[in-house]
Parts: sequence; C-alpha cells; structure tokens
Amino acid sequence: MKRIVVSGSMEFIEKMKNCANILSQRGFSAVTPEEADWKSIDKNKMNQFKRAMSAKYFNEVAHKTTGAVLVVNETKMGIPNYIGANTFAEIAIAFFSGKKIYLLNDFYPPYLDELAAWGAMPLLGKIENLFEMES
Repeated sequence: MKRIVVSGSMEFIEKMKNCANILSQRGFSAVTPEEADWKSIDKNKMNQFKRAMSAKYFNEVAHKTTGAVLVVNETKMGIPNYIGANTFAEIAIAFFSGKKIYLLNDFYPPYLDELAAWGAMPLLGKIENLFEMES
C-alpha cells in the first residue's frame, strides 16, 4: 500500500481529511496533520509547540514508506492555489527525499520556478488525476 502525506494550511484541514478519505478508499495509506486547539496554547510556548509539530510532520514526509505528498492548495485570503511557508518547507523535504509532489490545484505563482523544477504535478482540482499518475 502506497503512503501519501497530505499537506496544506491548517485552514484546509477538512479538505485534507476529505482527500485522505478518498485516498484510503482507493487503497492508499493517507496521513494528515494532527489537529490542535491553537487558541488554548500558551502564547509563551507557541514557538516551541509549532517547532515540535513541524518536526513531527517533516518526519512523516521524509519517512521511508512515504511515496508522495499531496498538497491541498486552495484559495486563502483571496489568493488562489495558496501554499504557505510551512507547506513549502514540507514540499522541499519531499523533493529532497525523492518523493512525488502533487498539487491538488495548480501552481502557486510565487513558487512556480521551484515547484516546476522539483517536478510538482498539478492535479487541477481533480484528485482522480493522481490515481492515473500512480497506476
């Protein structure tokens, strides 16, 4: 069973879970970020918490059984195909670790050069395109 890590802004967590469910139904093992109640975290411990959460997910991306990363890059703050800093870091780790990189939608223009050079594959909103590429 191929393992795919689902990534994206935590604002897209429901969409990430939906994608993970679709992947699971198609025989993939899907990993999504751990949810947290960000409002309950002590502001003095926020950086420590973020660092630990990032390190944990970076390990998921780089894990030897992970074959690909699916980036859920929806519209955020009116910006289509949005990819934030942490998600871009996960993409960089995927590239460095030799994993396939899928973008649920299209390229995010500020990172177009790197994403194209690293072989990211836009699915143009159709997760079904991933199944065709993985078969």
